[in-house]
Amino acid sequence: MVVLARTDPEAFGELYQRNVDRIFNYIYYRIGNAADAEDLTARTFYQALGSIGRYTDQGVPFAAWLYRIAHNLVANHHRAQGRWKLTPLEDVEPTSKPADNPARVAESNERKRALWSAIHRQPEERQKLLILKFADRLSNEEIGSLLGRTESSIKSLYFRTLKALRADLEARDW
Repeated sequence: MVVLARTDPEAFGELYQRNVDRIFNYIYYRIGNAADAEDLTARTFYQALGSIGRYTDQGVPFAAWLYRIAHNLVANHHRAQGRWKLTPLEDVEPTSKPADNPARVAESNERKRALWSAIHRQPEERQKLLILKFADRLSNEEIGSLLGRTESSIKSLYFRTLKALRADLEARDW
């Protein structure tokens, strides 16, 4: 499909359709702003289209190349911002229904904030793993392919990440 996409816009369109949601989710969870995530997603595919002639298959999925482009754009975005932004939980999902108990809603929101803070304190590779696992819902094999690691090393990293999150939260009395 990638070879065909070099000369056929419809083939590139198919690659776009297959990957746009994943790339958007990855970017969104890294920067926490939907408008900026849309812009960076568009720029990711614009750069991919402009560079597809130089793309060489290195035994990893085409999506890995797109994630690398997105990662670089996100890094540039953060440099331009001068600091990392945390994703406000209110932007991720609705916090409550009108009939919910306010005390329960507040407690739930507090727990979510604590979890997100713990996630953002993890090393970048572990944050990326959690995004790919839970936002993109990729399998360990797919994540391994994208990160250039074996499936078993992803399982191990996932276990260590969850253990570190638990320890972080327990140290903060969560």
